[in-house]
Amino acid sequence: MGACKVPPISCFLLPTPPNCKTPIPIRQKLNPSSPNRRGLLISTSSLLVVLLPPPTSSSALPTFDPVSPNERDASADVSQRVSEAVSLLEKGRELQAQGDFERALQYFTQVVNNYKDFAFSDYARVGRALALYEVGDRQEAIAEMEDVSISLKGYPEVHAALAAALYADKHAPLLAENQFTIATLLDPHYTDIAYVRETKHWPPSLISSLQHFITLS
Repeated sequence: MGACKVPPISCFLLPTPPNCKTPIPIRQKLNPSSPNRRGLLISTSSLLVVLLPPPTSSSALPTFDPVSPNERDASADVSQRVSEAVSLLEKGRELQAQGDFERALQYFTQVVNNYKDFAFSDYARVGRALALYEVGDRQEAIAEMEDVSISLKGYPEVHAALAAALYADKHAPLLAENQFTIATLLDPHYTDIAYVRETKHWPPSLISSLQHFITLS
């Protein structure tokens, strides 16, 4: 009895053409580079392109502005008023430095009367008090200094000016000493007459009062 020829195992892996030629390996059928695989990918990509909606232009998207037109107008109005007030304050200080205290008083008064809602208007009140003291209205000047020394507590210039006026005009040396102590603790320069004359541009009458206080004369 002759030996039975057993076909190679490769013949049982996949259906093969006649004569049991070498079968096509499974990995070849799954090769992404095969024409059928490429066709499937192309068809799928084309389908996705058709199904996806066209891109929307960014210019067509609605925009959200958190600031309303009324708020924008109000902000512009405040900015304009701040600019005007600062300009008047700087002009008053410029005239004060030039020794023109009557005109300086006018500018400081405009800031105080028209822009009192701004916190920095208190600095215009200090300038106004110094100018009032020089032009002869010392009682109003001292009242202004006393008021501003509360709203601007810790601002050395107003405490030093008030000390000089209280000593020379109110004859209140203890109150003057208290105010001057506050001023010099914050800024020791106010013990120097040259400083208040050349740097702070105090009026001559107030410089004289400060000199009397420092020398206790």
